[in-house]
Amino acid sequence: MAPTRAIELLGEIDDQHRLRAQVPEGFPAGSVRVIVLMPEEDGAGLAWAGGVSSEWSAEMSDPKQDIYTLDDPSISGAQT
Repeated sequence: MAPTRAIELLGEIDDQHRLRAQVPEGFPAGSVRVIVLMPEEDGAGLAWAGGVSSEWSAEMSDPKQDIYTLDDPSISGAQT
């Protein structure tokens, strides 16, 4: 196998599952080996989780939400 040279490129995958990337000038035309690195979570998922977290945090910090105590049977598991 011939020695290989690696460069990092940013690209996009379109709706037809085609990869588009701009290669620097000077690279010859021909076949290449491509490794695609995808994020584990998309931006929308992270934004949603962050929004829920901050919303719940604000809600749970509200003293009006303190409706249970450790003496509540449903919390402590005590039988009445």
